[in-house]
Amino acid sequence: MADQKFTKLRVEKSQGVATITIDNAPVNVLDVPLMSEIRQVLLSLRDDYKTRVIVFQSADPEFFIAHVDMALIDEPHAFDELARDAPEGLNPFQAFGEFLREQPQVTIVKLAGMARGGGAEFVAAADMTFAAMDSAGLSQCEALMGITPGGGATQYLSSRMTRGRALEIILGGDLIDASTAERYGWINRTLPDGELDGFVDRLSRNIANLPQGVIAAAKKAMPPQDLRDGFKREHDAWVGLFQLPAAEKLIRGGLAAGAQTRAGERNLETVLRSLDI
Repeated sequence: MADQKFTKLRVEKSQGVATITIDNAPVNVLDVPLMSEIRQVLLSLRDDYKTRVIVFQSADPEFFIAHVDMALIDEPHAFDELARDAPEGLNPFQAFGEFLREQPQVTIVKLAGMARGGGAEFVAAADMTFAAMDSAGLSQCEALMGITPGGGATQYLSSRMTRGRALEIILGGDLIDASTAERYGWINRTLPDGELDGFVDRLSRNIANLPQGVIAAAKKAMPPQDLRDGFKREHDAWVGLFQLPAAEKLIRGGLAAGAQTRAGERNLETVLRSLDI
């Protein structure tokens, strides 16, 4: 990994913990370069027996991962390379989440700021998430763009919470505060903003210091989840809506109204709801 050059990530290793800082200005949008670099760094760590825990954090205190790059609507072949690497039956976004979920190390998200759409799916795919009480927020905002989630949210959320709560998140399209996300089971727990770093540092180092084989045994012992049928249903629903005129109009309208700018992303749900369809 020392020879790899990342432009969207910073990677630091210490005492068995790899800390990956996401830095994709202006709002950490989940574009192809960021997805590719996260995949590369995870792959490079797969066989690194000295690294036992991977912590993801953001360089931007307001945005963890905004969502999938809406501007890719004009680049239909942008994900071709990622699609070629995806396991059969998974689209590139689902494969991205599963690649994280299958990582042998323990993966922890330190969530300060907002994670929407594909960013929220990334959070749900990680082993654990701890969030800042005042600054963190989560949203599956795809319905406000005329589509449904296509990167695993329907499956990940359904395994973490009741059907009603999952539908509330997916169809309600609201930004969910950290305390509600904890209560619903979306994340492990919330902490006061000033305590988040210290808690995650202590937990990650405690896990990294466990005897050899304990992490692998614990992850292997967890009940396996075969989500393939659910992923197919999710993909079919997402593609069917993405092909309708409303989705294109809302996505283009959202970009024109300020989505993917710092000001627009602070109140993205309001921006999208203001569009005339």
